Amino acid sequence: MYSQNEEKPLAEVISFLEVKYKVQFNYAEDTVKGLTVKWNTDLKSLDDSLAYLQNATSLLFTRIGAHVISIKHNPVKILCGTIRDMETRALLSVATIQMGDEATTSDEKGVFELQVKDTSKPIVIRYLGYKTTYVTYNALKDRDCPDIFLMPNFQRLTEVLISNYIVNGINKINNGSFDIDFSKFDILPGLIEADVLQSVQNFPGVQSSNETVSNINIRGGTHDQNLILWDGIKMYQSGHFFGLISMYNPLITQYVSLRKNGSSAVFSDGVSGTIDMQSSKRVNSKFKGMLGANLTNVNGYIDTPVGKTSSIQIAARKSIGDFVETPTYKAFFDRISQNTEVANNQMNITNSDKSFDFHDMSLRWLYRITEKDKLRLNFINVHNRLIFNENANLNNNEESRKSSLSQQSIAGAINYERDWTRRLQTVLEIYETDYKLQSINANILDAQRFLQENIVSETSTKLKMNYAINERFQFLNGYHFIETKVTNLDDVDSPLFRSLVSEVLRAHAVFSEIGYRSLSGKTNLNLGIRYNYLSKFHKQLLEPRFSFSHKFLNYFTWEVLGEFKHQNTSQVINFQSDFLGIEKRRWQLSNNNDVPVIQGKQVSTGISYNKKGWLLNVDAYYKKVTGITSQSQGFQNQFEFVKSTGSYEVKGGELLLRKAIHSFNSWLSYSYMDNSYFFKDLSVTRFPSNYDITHMVTFGTAYSLNKLKVSAGFNWYTGKPTTRPLIDNSFQDNVINYGAPNSDRLRDYMRLDFSAMYDFKIWNNGAVLGVSVWNVLDQENEINNFYRLRNNTVNKVEQYSLGITPNMVFRLAF
Repeated sequence: MYSQNEEKPLAEVISFLEVKYKVQFNYAEDTVKGLTVKWNTDLKSLDDSLAYLQNATSLLFTRIGAHVISIKHNPVKILCGTIRDMETRALLSVATIQMGDEATTSDEKGVFELQVKDTSKPIVIRYLGYKTTYVTYNALKDRDCPDIFLMPNFQRLTEVLISNYIVNGINKINNGSFDIDFSKFDILPGLIEADVLQSVQNFPGVQSSNETVSNINIRGGTHDQNLILWDGIKMYQSGHFFGLISMYNPLITQYVSLRKNGSSAVFSDGVSGTIDMQSSKRVNSKFKGMLGANLTNVNGYIDTPVGKTSSIQIAARKSIGDFVETPTYKAFFDRISQNTEVANNQMNITNSDKSFDFHDMSLRWLYRITEKDKLRLNFINVHNRLIFNENANLNNNEESRKSSLSQQSIAGAINYERDWTRRLQTVLEIYETDYKLQSINANILDAQRFLQENIVSETSTKLKMNYAINERFQFLNGYHFIETKVTNLDDVDSPLFRSLVSEVLRAHAVFSEIGYRSLSGKTNLNLGIRYNYLSKFHKQLLEPRFSFSHKFLNYFTWEVLGEFKHQNTSQVINFQSDFLGIEKRRWQLSNNNDVPVIQGKQVSTGISYNKKGWLLNVDAYYKKVTGITSQSQGFQNQFEFVKSTGSYEVKGGELLLRKAIHSFNSWLSYSYMDNSYFFKDLSVTRFPSNYDITHMVTFGTAYSLNKLKVSAGFNWYTGKPTTRPLIDNSFQDNVINYGAPNSDRLRDYMRLDFSAMYDFKIWNNGAVLGVSVWNVLDQENEINNFYRLRNNTVNKVEQYSLGITPNMVFRLAF
């Protein structure tokens, strides 16, 4: 009897199998002579034993009938190639060549030889500073060491500074940004889908004061001050369910880059931060697909090759409210309609036949025209629609009228990349993005129809030229043209009233940036300048940007970031009842007068310590944004109907402590903020910002065991500022008398979340089953309150966050 993994002559093992399974092996003695194997005693069948021996010896074991097995030498296929630089034709030594489990490197003459076991697998060639290249077996099999040319990677100055910043798949980059790679993404508390805009809220200094992805606050800024890009397209909408779910399909969105400061000169807009989402840039050679469902939607995804040099990705989602109303779906619907006309109508009016639907479709097509030319096309279409009937008994007759709210984004882009030489690359990006918010409010008592529309249409053309001087220096230059048109419509049929305001603004920009990386890779510097010209106002803006990082004493990194930025669009609230009170914000263009161009500047510095699974990161920052309007801040106190321009100033600090032990990961983050307004025309000029969340703490854990992933997290932050009426004199002349603005606060916010994912196989296809619970303790968190005067009484209106909300997901890959 053999012991486990005991080294035995192959001939002896063959004799053992002949006796055990009553079979005969046919072979020449020289075939097995001198060969030994570590025999695995756990093998349960003859087929398992043959497969094991074939893998261990590289011999070919073939069944001949039921009881005879032939043993022959396995003819090994050898491929040969020569690795060269695309332009200079220089030979590249020590390039890595891999095909399945087989790997080798090129010699000093750039030549490699590779054994081939599976001809269907691609040959992957990697070389530092060059783009990864994929070659098929058929391209090399009948040729004598043909040349294979590699293209320089023009992004090589950018690299990971800290890997697994919070969990696997989240990295900090040496230019100050944070990257999420969803192909390597682990798991975060409360999330079972890779929700892009929910995931970025796990970084210190990033949160949503009302739990929605349509109100993300980066270092105290408003959501409209975030530049949100999807494959280079600026998006003016961010969520489904009017903000509870990200509208960007996680199946096609593979990478996310978050910049809180130190932006590249390439980017316009976003005085608070940039969220840059990207799909995969790799031409896929093999069909992939996925189907899934959770308690809010069903979804599907395919990535299929189109010929040898092209592939197309398509992803789509559809809400399930038309078919079944799950507890999660109902909780989301109740949350968005809370304290709106949808949930509570006036007098004897009742609402019925409420329905909500959302869907999205994303497409990305890649075409590698030549080794030097690449083309990418993108398209996205997103739609939300809410419908309900308003019913009343008028003059003993039942009357019913339909009200609705729709929100839609549709955008397309073309991206053409040309590598002229190994040092020079140009990229042309053109996009058109359109956003439309429309509501029809049927006032049944007055037989009135109120139509409101907010439409944004933007066209952009950007040309970038990247020139790599050497391994240390890289130049980036370019030109950017943007035309933005914003239309606002208010239309009432009785009495007849129509207001249509349409404005257009064109902006030209040139930018230049130099990147430096030391040969040791320890020092990185990016210096950029962006010149903007707003033709309508004859306004010129010069915006410097910089990022610097230096690694010292092996485990420490010092970082300094800074930027000047501006933006020409912002969101305002004219009346809290606009658009049925659900998505009441509308986009508007700057007019350089009572709606100024918003300008921001900030600087930050920090230090990191990273060793043996420990990470400590501490940052301090200062930020000032001018040109904001009171209407853009969502006041619901004495300044609700006041129009004024002003600024806000933020001083803050952020800390992250993380410890990773094998498959266990835990982190603790803390953010401090002192955020205040200055409005010179208001009765009180300085007071705390509506987004002044002084203290915020997050504690999370994630654990992976084989195919199971579990995560839990706790969130706490101080309540947001609020303004309360005077106790002794709450109203006068039908006007509420308020105390000092934002002198009080809501109750502290607390939430515990949990999620778990399990990977398994169904019919040899990968499958995932996941569960999550948002707000496990069902904590009643007040996220907003305001006051209204009714019947000579001051009434307090409160808005609450989601209660305990479960969710489940199932996905099948094929």
